[in-house]
Amino acid sequence: MLYWLLYQKLFLTYARGYEFLSPFRVFGFVTFRIAFASLTALFLCILLGPWMIRKLREFQIGQHIREDGPRSHQSKAGTPTMGGVLIITSVLLPTLLWADLRNPYVWIAMFGLVGYGLIGFWDDYTKIRRMRNLGLTARQKIALQVLLALVVGLLLLWLHARGAYDTAINVPFFKQFRPDLLIQPLVHQPWTYPLAFIGFFSFVAFMLVGASNAVNLTDGLDGLAIGLMIIAAGATTVLAYVSGHAEFAKYLDIARLPGAAELTIFCAAMTGASIGFLWYNAHPAEIFMGDVGSLSLGGGLAVVSVLIKQEILLVFIGGVYVIEALSVILQVGSYKLRGKRIFKMAPLHHHFEALGWQEAKIITRFWIAGLVMSLFALTTLKLR
Repeated sequence: MLYWLLYQKLFLTYARGYEFLSPFRVFGFVTFRIAFASLTALFLCILLGPWMIRKLREFQIGQHIREDGPRSHQSKAGTPTMGGVLIITSVLLPTLLWADLRNPYVWIAMFGLVGYGLIGFWDDYTKIRRMRNLGLTARQKIALQVLLALVVGLLLLWLHARGAYDTAINVPFFKQFRPDLLIQPLVHQPWTYPLAFIGFFSFVAFMLVGASNAVNLTDGLDGLAIGLMIIAAGATTVLAYVSGHAEFAKYLDIARLPGAAELTIFCAAMTGASIGFLWYNAHPAEIFMGDVGSLSLGGGLAVVSVLIKQEILLVFIGGVYVIEALSVILQVGSYKLRGKRIFKMAPLHHHFEALGWQEAKIITRFWIAGLVMSLFALTTLKLR
């Protein structure tokens, strides 16, 4: 909105006749808008935080703690939850203010954020209504997530048909190897055409559902998931910027996506909002993000990675999220197949709690691991 008003309308239309309007030229620079989008999201989240916490307490929207979890967590029962509404608001408003809203990439990213946030909101609301730590069933949640991923996939194919999206993906360490997800049918018969899209939709669904649930599973300690999101969203901002910059994309030999430049505004807003939310979510937490926050952030991050063709790097950028999700999969699989557990408790952060690690130490060390993995992911852009 501000980009359109102060740059598109005011500067480009009237600057030639009025020299004093020349400073508004900075609103056309992506770097300027990245900085202000992140700052707007940060201060918006910090300013609205106390009001949100007070309202959640008034409506008695508190967290219900799982009975089989660590006993030390029982003292957190009743802490205001569904703070993800604050995060989503703090991401959307700066994006609408500072991004070029004519860019379809921005709208698809916001759609993913809000869509997965609505699924999380439904899940949180169900938990509060039942007054238990049980919301939607696993099948219901996965079904809704897959359905939303398919809608995102259709939007991507619409961009592909317009020549604004490439279905091939970048592979770390390899310059020439870029497999195309849109597999062409081997036999040119009408009934084989749907086969061309199976691989593409399956991959998109895997990325979005996997990322949103991975962040959700990691959200078990004060500030853990949101702190890792600051790192992941910051790294994704860099990836989006170089993907949309002609010179950097050519130098790094990655796919040049002109529309990706505006995604940096969205990613910067995610980073700023995450920092602002950590202000209140740091140990001991005054508010929890709930599923509305974890699912929306994971889904939004995955949508951006798919748009900028860095899906594989997301595995490294969100490495701690991936490890947390794998720990749950291995724990459940081992118990069902062998009747034995691999970890004392899953997700992995609860395992370390059971070993006697203090919550603050686990959070800090996981943050360090997340930072190392994100830096490694960024180095792969050149090491190819």
